[in-house]
Amino acid sequence: MLAAICHGKKDLRVEARAEPALAADEVRVGVAYGGICGSDMHYYHRGAVGDFAVREPMALGHEISGVVLEVGSAITHVEPGMKAALDPSRPCLTCDFCRAGRMNLCTDMVFLGSAGRFPHVQGGFSETLILRGDQIIPVPADADLLALSVAEPLSIGLHAVNRAGPLMGKRVIVTGSGPIGLLTARCALYAGAIEVVCTDVEDAALAVARDRMGATRTINVATDPDALADYAGPAGHFDVAFEASGAPSALLSLFPIVRRGGRIVQVGMLPPGTAPIPVNPLQSREIEFVGAFRANGEFRLAVDLIVSGAIDVSPILSGTFPLERSVDAFEQAGDRSRFVKLHIAINKDIL
Repeated sequence: MLAAICHGKKDLRVEARAEPALAADEVRVGVAYGGICGSDMHYYHRGAVGDFAVREPMALGHEISGVVLEVGSAITHVEPGMKAALDPSRPCLTCDFCRAGRMNLCTDMVFLGSAGRFPHVQGGFSETLILRGDQIIPVPADADLLALSVAEPLSIGLHAVNRAGPLMGKRVIVTGSGPIGLLTARCALYAGAIEVVCTDVEDAALAVARDRMGATRTINVATDPDALADYAGPAGHFDVAFEASGAPSALLSLFPIVRRGGRIVQVGMLPPGTAPIPVNPLQSREIEFVGAFRANGEFRLAVDLIVSGAIDVSPILSGTFPLERSVDAFEQAGDRSRFVKLHIAINKDIL
């Protein structure tokens, strides 16, 4: 089988790999599509995500969909030929956090395409892949596998909304209109928010937020840096803020505009180290600052929402590249003036 393997900074190669044997509780899938995520971009451009450096060749990718090819002897819920959404998370199911129902905080998580462990967890930009049975979510035969490769980032938006609490009738701001920010904004609207303001520094991304994802207002904070002042005041304005850019300056901008008793949800990955946070408003205005990490059970809901059409993810689909052109895809994926999210068409035999 062929896979897109990261050997280090700016060293991505499409190489042949042997197919491992299948265990009783596992499923072999042919991978149809893989979305290029921000973490994949960090591995490619920097050879690391935060403190997790590539120390051995590692297949990238975790936003994937595919077709079941082979099932282990203990698998009963899927069979060869079925289309499937593929959950990249494999929690241990036995640690204290898993038993408490917070599996995204698992202390022994196996997550596709991650250098957080050694040996690294190989990713999904591979023609075939073996996953534990509970990572395979069967979908109807007419389901769109390209759209379903967005289930994982959509689940992040859903989890962020769950961390925010009830949003019916609430006013929301999302800083950062990349794929996660756009999907979080759409999830907030789905949850009943009556106002969703999106910010970014790229007009093309804001156009998608405004014209295709339902944002009630968009603000380019690079060209209109004072626009957020419209929402400042003794009481604040937004009930909930989702910080999806990972920029410390964006986080800092939220404290004057969140209402007393409001909540800030950190969705984007901030740089390593510390970020300046005005502590006094957390106390004097009882603003809650909470983290949202990956997803915790929302993946299946994301699949259902995509399959049913309740949430349309097509606005973030910007184009596909064949596996053999993976390097080209990674080189172009960072051009936010042209693309929201690029995908790799991986296994041509199942497309």
